[in-house]
Amino acid sequence: MNHDMTSPAGATDVVSTDAVYGAPCWVSLTSRDLQGTEEFYSAVLGWEWRPMRLGDRFRVALANGRPVAGIAAVAGMWQMAVAWTPYFAVRSADEAAARVQERGGTAAVGPISLPPGRAALLADRDGATFGVWEGALFSDWPTWRRAQLAFIRLHTRDAFDAAIFYGEVFDWASGGPGGCEVHYEGDEVVLRSQGDVVARIESGALGSAPDPRIRPHWQVHFTVTDVAACARAAEEMGGTVLALGPEEAVLADNEGARFTVTSRREH
Repeated sequence: MNHDMTSPAGATDVVSTDAVYGAPCWVSLTSRDLQGTEEFYSAVLGWEWRPMRLGDRFRVALANGRPVAGIAAVAGMWQMAVAWTPYFAVRSADEAAARVQERGGTAAVGPISLPPGRAALLADRDGATFGVWEGALFSDWPTWRRAQLAFIRLHTRDAFDAAIFYGEVFDWASGGPGGCEVHYEGDEVVLRSQGDVVARIESGALGSAPDPRIRPHWQVHFTVTDVAACARAAEEMGGTVLALGPEEAVLADNEGARFTVTSRREH
């Protein structure tokens, strides 16, 4: 299981998870080597960096001056896997963790306090790892949301079954103010928050597949202007190109964390 506890906490608090509960609110990477991680993603995605209040092992990545992701160089120290993880906004991290366990999922870490909020690392009943965050979001969060520099997609055994699991955990389709809407488009489940597509769920992953790319997992996508150039840079920096198409590439960084670069934004 991937243990990533980078929280979306930042500087000035302006948005609470109460306002956007159930929606993805951040993506983060656990790494072993902060300098190596910064050099890799700077070369591949052009990211710059700023500190986080959580300490000198934590960074916020900036794309064209806008926040895009968090990095925590704690994988070795905390015995965690190197991996990208999406976080969902919740009103109560404790309640979300309890709901996950009641429905056959697992709680790997937490909930724990990470001022100004609480976080937990969880897995659904098919083993896909995700995090939850309760509390204030960082001051640039509305910019992150509008820019759609990152989005997420769940590859899972059964999209309909997964939508029921996550819907019960996050109160999707409850009709409450700030809550998310769920739509079925063919074999895919589409999650919308305040009218914006914020996540997709698709069937096809196999629970017992030997290749981790085929097992159920949340895949983090970053929008870029030149997919092929990112793939070349990833190889030059010690990463791996796992799949390459004209509009999208699946890459692994120099420590093995998988992510996708795409020229397409979610709509």
